[in-house]
Amino acid sequence: MQDFHQDFIRFAIERKVLCFGEFKTKAGRLSPYFFNTGLFNDGESLGQLAQFYAKAILAAPFPFDMLFGPAYKGIPLVAAIAVALAGHDHNLPFSFNRKEAKDHGEGGAIVGAKLANRVLIVDDVISAGTSVRESVALIKENGATPCGVMIALDRQERGTGELSATQEVTQGYGIPVVSIATLDDMVGYLQHQPEMAQNLRAVLEYRNRYGVSAV
Repeated sequence: MQDFHQDFIRFAIERKVLCFGEFKTKAGRLSPYFFNTGLFNDGESLGQLAQFYAKAILAAPFPFDMLFGPAYKGIPLVAAIAVALAGHDHNLPFSFNRKEAKDHGEGGAIVGAKLANRVLIVDDVISAGTSVRESVALIKENGATPCGVMIALDRQERGTGELSATQEVTQGYGIPVVSIATLDDMVGYLQHQPEMAQNLRAVLEYRNRYGVSAV
């Protein structure tokens, strides 16, 4: 396991982006943890988040030519990640979309670089997969190729069927989904934090009930 996975879990907990307790998910499940990247809401934390994305992207096993961030959370993410990657000598074009196409000025639904070649989608998490579905369609409409999705945390839990949301994306679109960290990484971190033993038990119980096997 590469160190940045565990470091990211620690960072998210310290920033209270990853919290433990009892939270109701969109699926109606009572989850023992909640993860909200919207709480990386100052320059320092966004910069550190972008560095974690950059490390995970550079370790990803697939090539890409540019970045795309779906509105809305993907907009600050893709810009910050592009800056972080440039600091690692990978200066890449990026773009994002508007929710509603602009009919004046430059017009269109895309802001930034023209979508072209192999496009890596960056987002915070995948829940229902709506954002990815819309991004894939938009990229293809512009003559480019979606080549992968990078997210912050993979919850590794079943959706409506036996597959997780990330597995459904891979199966449905034939593109890999890579994350900075996973539920398994969270468990690995908690196992070394004696003061969080109660949280670990709750997370393990939740994973046993709703989890999927890593692929």
